[in-house]
Amino acid sequence: MKINEPTLDWLEDPKVFRINRIDAHSDHYFYEEMNHIKLEDNMPLKQSLNGKWRFSYSENPSLRIRDFYKEDFDVSGFDYIDVPAHIQLQGYDKCQYINTMYPWDGHDELRPPHISKTYNPVGSYVTFFEVKEELKNKDTFISFQGVETAFYIWVNGKFVGYSEDTFTPSEFEITEYLKEGENKLAVEVYKRSSASWIEDQDFFRFSGIFRDVYLYAVPKTHINDIFIKTDLDDEFKNAVLKTEVKIIGNLEGSIKAYLKDADNNIKAETQKMDIENFLTLSLDVKDINLWSAEDPYLYKLYIEVNDIEDNLIEIVPENIGFRHFEMKDKVMCLNGKRIVFKGVNKHEFSARHGRAITKEEILFDIKFMKRHNINAVRTSHYPNQSLWYKLCDEYGIYLIDEANLESHGSWQKMGQCEPSWNVPGNLKEWEACVLDRAESMLERDKNHPSVLIWSCGNESYAGEDIFKMSEYFRKKDSSRLVHYEGVFWNREYDKTSDMESRMYAKVKDIEEYLNNNPKKPYISCEYMHSMGNSTGGMMKYTELEDKYPMYQGGFIWDYGDQALYRKKENGEEVLGYGGDFTDRPTDYNFSGNGLIYADRTVSPKAQEVKYLYQNIKLNVDKNGVNIKNQNLFINTDIYDLYYKIEKEEKIIMEGVTKVNVKPLEEKYIKLPFIDIKSSGEYVYTVSIRLSCNTIWEEKGYEIAFGQYVLNNEEKIEKRLSKFKVIHGDANIGVSGKDFKVIFSKQEGGIVSLRYSGKEFITRVPKPYYYRAATDNDRGNKYDFRCSQWLAASVGQKYIDFSVEENEDMIKLKYIYELPTIPKTLVNINYTVDEYGVIKIHVKYNGVDGLPELPLLGMNFRLLSEFNVFTYYGMGPEENYIDRCEGAKLGVYTNTPENNLSRYLVPQECGNRTNTRYVKIRNHKGEGLKFTYDKVPFEFSVLNYNYMELENALHIEELPKVNYTNVNIIGKQMGVGGDDSWGAPVLDEYLIDSSKDLEYKFSISNIN
Repeated sequence: MKINEPTLDWLEDPKVFRINRIDAHSDHYFYEEMNHIKLEDNMPLKQSLNGKWRFSYSENPSLRIRDFYKEDFDVSGFDYIDVPAHIQLQGYDKCQYINTMYPWDGHDELRPPHISKTYNPVGSYVTFFEVKEELKNKDTFISFQGVETAFYIWVNGKFVGYSEDTFTPSEFEITEYLKEGENKLAVEVYKRSSASWIEDQDFFRFSGIFRDVYLYAVPKTHINDIFIKTDLDDEFKNAVLKTEVKIIGNLEGSIKAYLKDADNNIKAETQKMDIENFLTLSLDVKDINLWSAEDPYLYKLYIEVNDIEDNLIEIVPENIGFRHFEMKDKVMCLNGKRIVFKGVNKHEFSARHGRAITKEEILFDIKFMKRHNINAVRTSHYPNQSLWYKLCDEYGIYLIDEANLESHGSWQKMGQCEPSWNVPGNLKEWEACVLDRAESMLERDKNHPSVLIWSCGNESYAGEDIFKMSEYFRKKDSSRLVHYEGVFWNREYDKTSDMESRMYAKVKDIEEYLNNNPKKPYISCEYMHSMGNSTGGMMKYTELEDKYPMYQGGFIWDYGDQALYRKKENGEEVLGYGGDFTDRPTDYNFSGNGLIYADRTVSPKAQEVKYLYQNIKLNVDKNGVNIKNQNLFINTDIYDLYYKIEKEEKIIMEGVTKVNVKPLEEKYIKLPFIDIKSSGEYVYTVSIRLSCNTIWEEKGYEIAFGQYVLNNEEKIEKRLSKFKVIHGDANIGVSGKDFKVIFSKQEGGIVSLRYSGKEFITRVPKPYYYRAATDNDRGNKYDFRCSQWLAASVGQKYIDFSVEENEDMIKLKYIYELPTIPKTLVNINYTVDEYGVIKIHVKYNGVDGLPELPLLGMNFRLLSEFNVFTYYGMGPEENYIDRCEGAKLGVYTNTPENNLSRYLVPQECGNRTNTRYVKIRNHKGEGLKFTYDKVPFEFSVLNYNYMELENALHIEELPKVNYTNVNIIGKQMGVGGDDSWGAPVLDEYLIDSSKDLEYKFSISNIN
């Protein structure tokens, strides 16, 4: 029964969430003619209403223009606004980022389902349209693909309907309201409704019409819904393709179906059948190609409807992926084989468009994932645009499709579990609306082979309502499993989830579960909190893949930074995070957790993920490579295998071949590496690369690699030092051919260093012990715990100096005292030879009673003209002792400017491990070379020192560039990544301050 009179009471009633909305259905395309199929989503029976709409904004319902929807109401005084888009990104209201608490906390004292009367922004939208020819004289519908949060619509002054659920389509039949010529569409959008209590996701809070709006008309006989099921035999060779069809309209005529393979050959077809409202089309398909993320083979199913005179009325094309997903002996299996999810969580987000992301941005996202060996995505925490699922089918990505449900703030307060007024819980008045959300997601997405798991939502505690969602999924679709992490908090509802799913569980906790007769397989639906400089220690998780069959991977939090472009008062465009929009409450930069930056450039963290997620493991030695093919379905012979030997920047030899290692097999391959006898260090690299172009990358792209390092000892002839030593009252000078260095007795180190007359010292190089806090550091209170090391770096004093001199060397010894409790001493020894090579030995003397040592390094502050560096070490991206698996040993060139990682809040960054040398130069080629002595060092080269990074809240707040800071580091602790609110760096990647620590390196003329 249609309701014709709207009321604002619906906004606060969880039992009212759809008025006159049609039932959800599959997202298939349909056409009246075969030759229209090539138009794909631009199907002729669809008419986009996107564009410039008239718009009026009100801060609350009492201020809105009530009659704006009426036919005779003049909206010429309204503003213009883009659709689709958020109103907050077009000059209205304000952007707000908040994580767990509700955005009205501290503004209004509310409990579910009530909403504020003083602040509930209303957007009054109007557009005018004429129905295009193809749609005329047909039953016509309007589709809103995404509106946040609740909305009412009118056509030509007549009330059409009301809907909630931000992230699934809301559709209404409008045939009876349309007229010839111009039609008026009016939409009233409310930012807050009872739905806001269950849409408390960790994201920016927006409102408005942010996904596509369009009309569509249907033929007189229309396939309204299809549900495709692929029943495979036990050998996964043959299948029965069953398509359940719902038909509306005229039921006179016939229907048939046929299936084509990727080469356009017909594989199977049905006989014509008489049309009924509900029927099943069945096809027997032999010798099928299976669908998987590794080989996303798609067939095309065509369903044709003909009238009684055998004229084509409608044709539906649908991609088909034959795959079977099941729980087998407590292990999730795809096509009979244990699957490991190498996943990420993904918000739909763009720095420019918020959640109104474009097709180009979606294509970037899926190509990034394929390029970085990511095989799975959890749609955190709502269904994505329909296009995403279509692309995941085509490109090959496994999906956990998550319902639009999160009520975090109703049960977790300030980190503590307190569910006294949790929604939806067991509350009967919320049951129907959450089940509707499950239905809306499943009905739209059910035909996508990429969807393996339905998720009941996120962080909403537990209860009967969510359990009933899980039961709905199981009853409606037995071909998929059901996920819900929230039962971890209340095991009374453990049966809600088919798998054990946890967030940010430590490796030891996961192992404890897996070692104690687990009843369900394990996944981490969120792990490796990649906030700022993070994702350290990830290998500890991926190592579990081979150790425990019931460990089936995880999903990194998360794919991309959430930050928005904003303009400063001077017109400069910068990225802003929570709090930058005068939004309160806010969680500031806690949305900066991505493997990509908000502008969709790739962060250094992705390097590690790509390596640890690679399906082909390569263990290289000087004779060949052991290949472990962990793909489930594809041989390695579809790729090229490249191999090479390098000595620094020189390629000694290289080649390419094909190897055939079957899925889940391991084989040693002998390669034609030359036998190297000469001295020096040689790097053997073997990589797996694409042998042809794909839809996501070109031929030659590397998807996996391994390295081996051969060291043949070099004989170094001892040289006698010949130089001049000048003993002054305050300084000691050492000079020789083309160099001069002055050591200060009162300043505690080098005060001048000249090569070929060029001065390199601006301030005395000194050791330092503190790093600019990373987001993870702040989360575990590093800045408090390790503040003595900050004081030590700033307030250390040089207390002793001595010289040891004979005919073949001069050694200058300095001792620094650090203002720690207990007191700490650091020794720095310099030795100079006749060529001006300065050997430096730094030794920290350990003492008991101090926190972990962040790092032991020396800072060399050079003039900013030295703006290019080349190094031989791990790269190309920044790396740390707990995040260096994906780095390659090689020679790389960079600049201090580019080496500043663009995390939302400036912090420690730009480090490289296992470094043999680094050369810093200006445009004339003048510069310094820092070289390791026996043990490689770590280093960074940046325009800013640790204090400048520590003090800035945004990149644009960093000071004008004055210097180039070269940091030669003996050891730096890892960056961690288990979580960003308390998890420490793992013990094995910390530096024990009670133990001595020393390292050596040398400085020389770059030439």
